[in-house]
Amino acid sequence: MNIPVRKFLCADALIASIHEQFQKIPDPRNLPKTAPISFTDVLMSGLAVFGLKFPSLLKYDEHRDVLDGNLSSLYHITRPPSDTYLRERLDELNPSFIRPAFKKLFSELQRGKCLEEFEFLEGHYLLAIDGTGEFSSSKVCCEQCCKKEHKDGSVTYYHQMLGACIVHPDKSNVIPLCPEIIQNGDGSEKNDCERNAAKRFIEHFKKEHPHLKVIAVADGIASNAPYIRLLEINKMKYMFGAKPGDHKFLFDFANASEETKNYEILDAKGIFHQFRYINDVALNKSNPDVRVNFLEYMQTDAKGKETLFSWVTNIWINQGNVFALMKGGRARWKIENETFNTLKNLGYNFEHNYGHGKKYLSTILCLLMLLAFLIDQIQGIACSLFAAVKKRAGSYRGIWGKYESFMPILSRSLLGMALSNDVQTYAFQYILT
Repeated sequence: MNIPVRKFLCADALIASIHEQFQKIPDPRNLPKTAPISFTDVLMSGLAVFGLKFPSLLKYDEHRDVLDGNLSSLYHITRPPSDTYLRERLDELNPSFIRPAFKKLFSELQRGKCLEEFEFLEGHYLLAIDGTGEFSSSKVCCEQCCKKEHKDGSVTYYHQMLGACIVHPDKSNVIPLCPEIIQNGDGSEKNDCERNAAKRFIEHFKKEHPHLKVIAVADGIASNAPYIRLLEINKMKYMFGAKPGDHKFLFDFANASEETKNYEILDAKGIFHQFRYINDVALNKSNPDVRVNFLEYMQTDAKGKETLFSWVTNIWINQGNVFALMKGGRARWKIENETFNTLKNLGYNFEHNYGHGKKYLSTILCLLMLLAFLIDQIQGIACSLFAAVKKRAGSYRGIWGKYESFMPILSRSLLGMALSNDVQTYAFQYILT
């Protein structure tokens, strides 16, 4: 079965783009280009671990010789390093050098006019933001680890990241951006935090995507005065969750005000939608200058089950946009369900510890995993062949199972030579036959 493929958005082209970016990264050891294993080979091997869904670096090492030809064809690797050497070399790289690869793939998606499909409201895109853990241990640590001291005297060392994705309420795929790492550095004794990471993320985002209009959507942790001021200063739209227990002043004001408006609608599926909103109110008593628009929504399904949501936003609310705003606010869950949960449960092994290292290893591996995830998401958006394979396999996990079973066939030298340019494309075509 031959299905047309958009060449510059298929896996082979996207991996080639990353390879081009990785060639620009300086070797932390300043080894000569004539070294047996180049640092580009090290980086691309790390990407291959997650692109080929190896559950551990040990499994990668066991298959390294068998897959040698395919690592060369698909990942442009001249000589793949052992798992030990891979850890040692990646541990030395500052994570900031990986960031341009995310920007490059995002640009390719824009070039293919695929980003336009995610436009949500008046030229804006939904940018879902949330923090998650990437490493935790009571024994292993490094200088970058944050630490939590417990009452019993024990200490937990951890790394976190602030993830961000372009999402859309009606689409299952997401477009992850380069996350902001939450970790200590330079001998700092005070833990880094999500709020500081948000400041860094917005700075990077505005620099890399100065003309991209977004609506930041996040949970109730973000609906505080400093975070909202940060978004306002950077002229960004937002829609943050707001819980009654955290915003008593706001809810009391909305309950008492004659300016609060109500809107109700019963849809064709028997779902009853109730909206309550008020514009231009103070976030809380302590910050009367922080003005927000407040939206509360209750959904009652055909069986009588009620679900309640509420948000604050700087988008002016009216009866014409209230339904769209509700869908946008609820789309925040996509960074949990379609991103973090997919990474944890559908073949990427996000919660598995591939290695911590002494400097940056844990973070570098996390970024390479997200790059592999971004490649797969772009294919899901732009590649009809990938979509057909997913439909046949039933899930992402099914894709990787079928792909893994196909790899021994690709390892034959004659076939490897024939597939020098479009290895994964051929593999997917084969799976569909």
